[in-house]
Amino acid sequence: MLSLKLLREQPQFVIDRLAVKNFDAKEIVAEINGLDEKRRNYQTELDKLLSLQKNKSKQIGSLMKEGRKEEAEACKKEVAEMKDRSGELEKLMQESIDELNEKLVLLPNLPCQLVPEGKNAEDNIIVRESGIIPELGEDALPHWELLKKFDIVDFDLGVKITGAGFPVYKGKGARLQRALIEFFLDRNTKAGYTEYMLPIMVNEASGFGTGQLPDKEGQMYYVNEDNFYLIPTAEVPATNLYRDMILEKDELPVKLTAYTPCFRREAGSYGKDVRGLNRLHQFDKVEIVQITKPEDSYDTLESMVKHVEGILQSLELPYRIVRLCGGDMSFTSAITYDFEVYSAAQKRWLEVSSVSNFESYQANRLKLRYRDENGKPQLAHTLNGSSLALPRIVAALLEDFQQDGRVRIPNALQEYTGFAFLE
Repeated sequence: MLSLKLLREQPQFVIDRLAVKNFDAKEIVAEINGLDEKRRNYQTELDKLLSLQKNKSKQIGSLMKEGRKEEAEACKKEVAEMKDRSGELEKLMQESIDELNEKLVLLPNLPCQLVPEGKNAEDNIIVRESGIIPELGEDALPHWELLKKFDIVDFDLGVKITGAGFPVYKGKGARLQRALIEFFLDRNTKAGYTEYMLPIMVNEASGFGTGQLPDKEGQMYYVNEDNFYLIPTAEVPATNLYRDMILEKDELPVKLTAYTPCFRREAGSYGKDVRGLNRLHQFDKVEIVQITKPEDSYDTLESMVKHVEGILQSLELPYRIVRLCGGDMSFTSAITYDFEVYSAAQKRWLEVSSVSNFESYQANRLKLRYRDENGKPQLAHTLNGSSLALPRIVAALLEDFQQDGRVRIPNALQEYTGFAFLE
């Protein structure tokens, strides 16, 4: 959530930066500043009235002691009228605050200066590319055919139990999933991240804190009777561990990692780009989250990008890193780098990770602060990244490493899987 101070002091700057996200903020910014001015006027009047009310109340006691009952009664009447007006002002002020907050959450985060202008993925910038794209023979299969061939994932059973987009992993497929999760978590904990096991359902306050609500409400599964949401990513419960907290500066940075299943409705997704493991309603993902001081967050972002890059290098997959343009960024992000791996059989790049800096946007919603050198509470910065999402990693591994009717497991994974080939 953007700060009122920024909107009040630099409205045109906010409007200009949000235009990079193709968001027209003129009307909302004007409405917010108008409501903020109204709120401040109510507050000023209320403060003056309460001060006067306090003084008048003191006079009543003195007048009664002096036997000046008529004047005391007149003061009582004035105080009663002041109390009525104070109540009206408090109600008006709360109404303006509620309306103000409703408008504030409609504004996305400002993109940082490094974010290029653009409308969609075609305008993203390739930062770097690494690895050799494999040349497959004519008999190469897409991953959904390989899954059937090796009998490691069953989509029909998933449909029977739940519905489309809920696959059943079995045998070596289940072992490969577990191996990847352990491998990712081990890499993360060795890099200083503390592992957590987190709830996979969150309340509305948690969804609001990290910005999924109200922006992505339609993409989340909702448990109606309990007012809970199934998480779209471990970012939500992990970051909310520190909601409504003030950290000491020597507690930063906070580094968290967690494996969770993730749930996304993905309404309106159809066609060949969603076949097999390309797009699911339930999938497994390992996440990394950091909470830092503002002056450290961009160095932290770079370190997180390098960390994810190192994991992909160890998996021997060809990959590229893409800086998202304004039109392709999320509502809450200030800057995002996507990692994509090459799917040789599909002949296209698949996104497997997003690493983002949210600056103070989430922290403002979370009321997540730290004490600076002077002991004054300041908003922290939050960052998160996929490290990594499993389905498309598995798709790329199967397709890129298929040869002579079998699939080779990358060397770094073999100690986790216990086998070197799918055959």
